[in-house]
Amino acid sequence: MRKDFLGKDYSKLLSKKLYLFDMDGTIYRENYLFDGVKELFKQIDNNGGKYVFITNNSSKSVFDYVNKLKNMGLDVNEENFFTSTQAAIRLFKSKFNDKLIYAQGTKSFIEELKNNGLNVTLEYDESACAVLLGFDPELTGEKLRITCKMLTKLNIPYYATNPDWVCPVDFGFIPDCGSMCFGIEKATGKMPIYIGKPQPTMINVVMEKFNCTKEETVVFGDRLYTDIASGYNAGVDTVLVLSGEATMDDYKKSEIKSTYVLNSVKDML
Repeated sequence: MRKDFLGKDYSKLLSKKLYLFDMDGTIYRENYLFDGVKELFKQIDNNGGKYVFITNNSSKSVFDYVNKLKNMGLDVNEENFFTSTQAAIRLFKSKFNDKLIYAQGTKSFIEELKNNGLNVTLEYDESACAVLLGFDPELTGEKLRITCKMLTKLNIPYYATNPDWVCPVDFGFIPDCGSMCFGIEKATGKMPIYIGKPQPTMINVVMEKFNCTKEETVVFGDRLYTDIASGYNAGVDTVLVLSGEATMDDYKKSEIKSTYVLNSVKDML
């Protein structure tokens, strides 16, 4: 029997077929891969399971994420990823097709939008039909000015990839997309519709892709209000790991509860 922080036996997690992992704070912190991650993924492979990264972090394209994890020594490809950017692309293609949209984000984010057929402008344009924001560690004052002008002068739909308040880095945290949107709200009075977690979209898409049931799927993450909430909303088992943002004190105070609580993914070995 294996017991988690709550004294619950989590042995049944070893027989799951689809393992969905958040990234920042769950399998790595910035450029440091957590202990046990390589061994866990090898164990999942050996047991015939699948692992997919469902990250809210839209600052990198899937291509860049593949390269980042390969440089960390992980054997991954594009099939191992489904990001909030990919969820946004699906949504925008279904709602706006080839109409012009204004987007704010990193070069990698913008490149992925364009490579997937979205008609994107980075300048103020009154013909744009929607605004899309991603997590932007390359943020400048000029970008903020244009975004606020778009939202102030035009009454068009406003979306953001994710509501995360902070992103883990090697010295602690930096403001994530949710914090950036909060600042923009103070300037414009407008808040976005969030696309990524805690919405169950990414989980549902990946389950359908690999033909797995809810009972066969589990979500690992370090944030209660995004990772764990998305798993709950999708009706699958969830594991909160204490290697990132959330603490046991946060867990005790939160109305959002995971199925299990582990110190890190290494506990699965």
